[in-house]
Amino acid sequence: MSAGRLALRRPERGPVSAGVVAERRPLAAGRAARLRRPLQVGAVALLVVLVGCAVLPLDPTSNDLAHRFAGPSLEHPLGTDQLGRDVLARLAGGARISVGFTLVVLAICAVTGTVLGVVAGWAGRVVGQLFQRVIDVLVAIPAVLVGLVVVAAAGGAPGLWSLLVAIVVTGWTPFARLTYQLVVRERSRDYVEGVVALGAGPGRIAFRHVLPNLTRPLLAHLCLRFANVLLTVAGLSFLGLGPQPPTPEWGAMLAEGRQYLFNAPQLVVLPALAVVGTALLVNGLGRELERRRTTGPSGEF
Repeated sequence: MSAGRLALRRPERGPVSAGVVAERRPLAAGRAARLRRPLQVGAVALLVVLVGCAVLPLDPTSNDLAHRFAGPSLEHPLGTDQLGRDVLARLAGGARISVGFTLVVLAICAVTGTVLGVVAGWAGRVVGQLFQRVIDVLVAIPAVLVGLVVVAAAGGAPGLWSLLVAIVVTGWTPFARLTYQLVVRERSRDYVEGVVALGAGPGRIAFRHVLPNLTRPLLAHLCLRFANVLLTVAGLSFLGLGPQPPTPEWGAMLAEGRQYLFNAPQLVVLPALAVVGTALLVNGLGRELERRRTTGPSGEF
């Protein structure tokens, strides 16, 4: 009797739970789309700001000692620094250097790492294992140490070239590791075996057929690495290993303004917000690309 009563009381969960899941899916997709709207607005705003910084005829090195530490005004919307230089012009000039230089470094690292990763992934297991050990060694070397060695080898003259070499020496390794893993996975796919059966050479298969299929994960990784490279550029410049004053660069501006932190905190806060805000926005775009690659689009972006 008790078993029968329990059987009668048991709810029919199959159709109900399926209906609930069906109803929740569009709701979850709608919430995800709403959460991504600020990211879209921020990305567009960042693009507009960067284009404006590249186009506007602002002079970031013009001194006006009579108006040191001036507050915001129509002439100087964000005020002036310790030498009377316009802070907005400095931030715009810093955007051209910091973001532009980061893109150049990232392009070099991406191309170098991708090519080496494809070659190592197609060369065989022994070469692949050796390749991964080399990457492990390079990853363990701090960028600051490489920067100090490069500056010392250059005669103690820090600058953009020293900064470029210091970052590229180890910056290609994440792209190489990811590309190697993707190529090893792609080698076992049916389309690769079909191309091999047609008599195509290893180089043609790797770069003509396999590499185009890696575009989406590599593009997502590129956006994710942008934040890391930007922070590295700013950090090394803050330590004096990058462009020197009066060149406007966000990390160098932080180093210049830290001694005036209590009298003029905007000289530190504004460059810091520029670095962190740009890094977070591009990193968010990279995570969205990675999400769309792994789960497929759910909502408009």
